[in-house]
Amino acid sequence: MSNLAALKEHIKNSKYGDVVQAEIINQELVLTTELTNLVDVIKFLKNDKKCQFQQLISICGADYPERDNRFEVIYQLLSLTLNHRIRVKVLTNEKTPVPTITSIFSAANWYERETWDLFGIYFAYHPDLRRILTDYGFEGHPLRKDFPLTGYQEVRYDSAKQAVVYEPVQLSQEFRNFDFTSPWEAAQYILPGDEKATKG
Repeated sequence: MSNLAALKEHIKNSKYGDVVQAEIINQELVLTTELTNLVDVIKFLKNDKKCQFQQLISICGADYPERDNRFEVIYQLLSLTLNHRIRVKVLTNEKTPVPTITSIFSAANWYERETWDLFGIYFAYHPDLRRILTDYGFEGHPLRKDFPLTGYQEVRYDSAKQAVVYEPVQLSQEFRNFDFTSPWEAAQYILPGDEKATKG
């Protein structure tokens, strides 16, 4: 049995590693757990002698609008002692908060703020949950799949006015239609640079 497979069985058989699903994907162990068990699972992974995941690498979100629980919150942990990585996932929606893990990993503070700012995923009992990347007064959460690309204001510093100015968002190039076909196989038009090839 490989080290990852043995670790997977150890976590699944532990009363603290209460996971819904455990699988090895691309030589990495991926756990899915319930929101109510998240804090216990993270504590177990950090403190257990066979796990020792004592470093939080990142927390991020993923948006799947077609699902009832549209958001995944993904935790990447690292064990330098045992040279293992693990990914822990929980599912939630716009209204159900995710428990904060700032009491276990202080690094979670800014990661959770970023996930809140960009996805609108609320972290219960976070010590300072406020926006970290977008501007004061910004409306919406820009990494949601349903966030509009136009119609909002952008903020920049104007050196002539020596002040921060708000302007409507303007796309830097015109909208283009893509046919998503291979230019070598399916294009029904002459590609730029190929004009000479048609002349015999």
